[in-house]
Amino acid sequence: MQRALTTGVAVGNATVRAIWLKPRDECTYFFDDTKWGTGFIGKDYQWLKDGGMGGRNLDARTLFFYSATVNTPAMAPEIPGVGSNYAFATKDESSVFLDDSKRYKVNIPADAVAKDFCSFVVHDLQARSELQISGGTDYPGKNNKRDKLVYKEDDSVDLYFVPIAPESALSANWTETVSSEAWFALLRLYGPLQPWFDQTWKPSDLEQIDCCVN
Repeated sequence: MQRALTTGVAVGNATVRAIWLKPRDECTYFFDDTKWGTGFIGKDYQWLKDGGMGGRNLDARTLFFYSATVNTPAMAPEIPGVGSNYAFATKDESSVFLDDSKRYKVNIPADAVAKDFCSFVVHDLQARSELQISGGTDYPGKNNKRDKLVYKEDDSVDLYFVPIAPESALSANWTETVSSEAWFALLRLYGPLQPWFDQTWKPSDLEQIDCCVN
């Protein structure tokens, strides 16, 4: 019985990780042309099919609760300026899973479409909690209201994700990663505005880079 239960735990864990990281649902992505995923497949915090007439999308519900903890009605609906919205990335622009030994960059367009603030946080792929960093930075992420970032001429900002800080002013845009810990990225918008829902404002996919340069 112990062997059966131990095997069951391993198989169950592998199954839900596959549902999360390699989902089969065609509505997995928040944006049609990026690798940014959504935890609210169907844009429903209850994951109901056809308003409940088709039952519950159990894979979609499993995807969310394996990678997150709590949901509320304010996380899923499209109400500009109200609640919060989220998108996560586990793959780079080439559809390759993020590699903890690699360096990455993401571009956040000008005029972040959040009434309150937006943040970009790195999470541990195993624990799904915020990545435990060595102390090179205070937080494993960036916040457009808290942090003094270096913006480009078009007012967009490039954020960098590497284990070692770049030796330039761009260190202000650096989020520390750990070379032995796999991670994924979570973009949070508090008070998301209409361009977010219209998909006229969207972050770039994570791009693998050789070094931190503009």
